[in-house]
Amino acid sequence: MSTHDVQRTTGHGPAGHVPPGPAPALDPLAAVRADADPPTDVYLTGTVFLDIIFTGLDSAPVRGTESWARGMGSSPGGVANMATALARLGLRTSLAAAFGDDMYGEYCWEALERGEHVDLSLSRTVAGWHSPVTVSMAYEGERTMVSHGHEAPSGPARTAFDGKHAPGCPPPSRACVASLTPGSPEGWLGCAAHRGSRIFADVGWDDTGRWDPADLAELEHCEAFLPNAEEAMRYTRLDCPRAAARKLADLVPVAVVTLGAEGAYAVDGRTGETAEVPAIAVEAMDPTGAGDVFVAGFVTGSLAGWPLADRLAFAGLSAALSVQEFGGSLSAPGWVEIAAWWQRVTAAEAYGRTPPAPTDGGTAPAACAENAAALRRRYAFLDALLPTAARAWPLARALPTLGFRRPA
Repeated sequence: MSTHDVQRTTGHGPAGHVPPGPAPALDPLAAVRADADPPTDVYLTGTVFLDIIFTGLDSAPVRGTESWARGMGSSPGGVANMATALARLGLRTSLAAAFGDDMYGEYCWEALERGEHVDLSLSRTVAGWHSPVTVSMAYEGERTMVSHGHEAPSGPARTAFDGKHAPGCPPPSRACVASLTPGSPEGWLGCAAHRGSRIFADVGWDDTGRWDPADLAELEHCEAFLPNAEEAMRYTRLDCPRAAARKLADLVPVAVVTLGAEGAYAVDGRTGETAEVPAIAVEAMDPTGAGDVFVAGFVTGSLAGWPLADRLAFAGLSAALSVQEFGGSLSAPGWVEIAAWWQRVTAAEAYGRTPPAPTDGGTAPAACAENAAALRRRYAFLDALLPTAARAWPLARALPTLGFRRPA
């Protein structure tokens, strides 16, 4: 262990152990689990940020002026967005990351481990290193972000794995989620794939402007690649996102391209199957983390063995529900929120109208691009999945402050 690292008492045992907590409302993998399966469903690694989110801005901040936001929230961000979204969908999630030993780092650790029951046994606290921070400003359906941080000493990719595992290789898991960074290959992907993990990857924006297809070489280890339309078209040198998806399917078994307000398009290069699902129109409060929630939904459906179109639809629904809450990680929906949306769709279809906006502060979409009958047909697969019992605890949401002092 690096001299900068601090041993943290986590309360859980070896890597892959799921932190104690309330049972999930639904286990989407119950039908495919076997005794010989690895204890971890999904492994991921990356940088955890503290996100501070401002919403309710009428326009972008103007130089030399002061803008007041009508809403504000704080939550773990960065790779925590994906970890939380996966855990809330009932997947046993393991995260290897560095945490600062400041108040921000402690808050993010507690929120993930105790609040979301993410396994942090491969993570560490770094003494004297302050947590990375992102300020996100949401307006006009988009967001602008300003971030600050320094690379953690002896980064997590070199120290997170103990002697029980191959150097630089994570423990066995059903799947891994990786964010490809142009010019910075993730050396552990080949090892994880060789061990049987199914690799799902997205890609970061190429600030160099090169968009070199050679930077996608690690797709040879991946089962699915999920870029957005702009990224897909730049890497393939094509001006149609659907054509770009078909070209990317030559590099990876499944290519999924998100189309923003148009939905998403997917190609299975192994079978030639294609699927396209329209977006669910919502009144977005904060789009931060929606892409991560989309990937988490697609991973969930893939591990459960759903058809391609159902995986695509579920990913889009999960993302649509997330943008109606503050923040990236804590905006992710759970199964009870998905069930509440489905109940509204089912009830609305009986009256031949689109689902109304919830009046109880719920997270269902305020409006739908498709009519209720079309939604009912597209998401009929949810009937056999969704829980009927109510959850005994509410999901944590982003709050304006990290906490108040207890009264003396």
